Amino acid sequence: MAALKKTALYALHLELAAKMTDFAAYTLPLHYADGIIKEHLHCRQQLGFFDISHMGQISLSGASVAQALETLTPGNIQGLQPGQLRYAVLTRTNAGIIDDIMINRLDTGFMLTVNAACKAKVLTHLQAHLSSQCQLEILPDQALFAIQGPLAKQLMAQLSATASTLSFMHSCTTRIEHMPCIISRCGYTGEDGFEISIDNQYAEPLARKLLAFAAIKPIGLGARDSLRLEAGLGLYGHEYDESISPVEAGLSWTFRKNASHFPGAHIIHCQQQTGVSKRLAGLLIEEKAMIRADTPLYDDKGTPVGMVTSGGYSPCLKKTIALAFIDAAYPHSSLIAKVRHRTLTAQITALPFLPHRYHRGSV
Repeated sequence: MAALKKTALYALHLELAAKMTDFAAYTLPLHYADGIIKEHLHCRQQLGFFDISHMGQISLSGASVAQALETLTPGNIQGLQPGQLRYAVLTRTNAGIIDDIMINRLDTGFMLTVNAACKAKVLTHLQAHLSSQCQLEILPDQALFAIQGPLAKQLMAQLSATASTLSFMHSCTTRIEHMPCIISRCGYTGEDGFEISIDNQYAEPLARKLLAFAAIKPIGLGARDSLRLEAGLGLYGHEYDESISPVEAGLSWTFRKNASHFPGAHIIHCQQQTGVSKRLAGLLIEEKAMIRADTPLYDDKGTPVGMVTSGGYSPCLKKTIALAFIDAAYPHSSLIAKVRHRTLTAQITALPFLPHRYHRGSV
């Protein structure tokens, strides 16, 4: 068995008394001394710091990169201007999702951020289809941090005046003191926030600088998951995988107009025209019980109608919430979840569970 990888902040996480866990071939903080619920609420109310350096960062450059990328995704890549980001999906010929990724257009090319568990297969996929058309480089020595929460702009204004004025899904190349970095206004919590890509040599000095602010606390994987769940955001391996199409996953909004030349295009067009057999939905459970992935769902007659993909406790709603794929034709507003020997009623609800608070303005 291969040894687990460590991010550049491993020693700092231990210094901060993190409880470490295994995730996507890395050892990462699950939570710190305050615990998951307090970390979650602190991010919602003030500001959280996340080490997400386990995620893959890939550089692409060349004259026809945008055009080439559009042969692999239904997303609008050619329409990106320098300093803009786009959320997109890479698809298989069966219309399944290879990965959901973030694409950042820089002055010098493109930066892709991919899920940690998908790094190897995404790299192989890109090399197989793009290597003759562009220069591709994975960046293992690049750290990635996220600062998320309502005080994100207030902190960023003290680090980079340029970055603090970015709108959601925009980026800039800048410096924090002497440290060069790429800062994007985006995140995975539903809150306003920024992600900072920086060379590993500056990772710990920058992290210590960020953690010196009174309002910020380190946040582990546990709260990162409960935050994204409240925000109704999917997780690869749960809501997205190679057997699920972007249409089934509710990601048709990521498609460019009249997209036709990408893997699985014919299947996806048919799904858009005739519909799909399942859809992603949010569930609210009033009773005190925990619902996890792979919990089966039934109608009131005991007929299977779906399956939970992610579930957990919402510290803000003080209820159990879940994401689930349910039959697209299911007509009712509630269904039944069977957890061990208990039968629970789950209400189908619109997503997200909590409103997103992204900064879409110009200032």
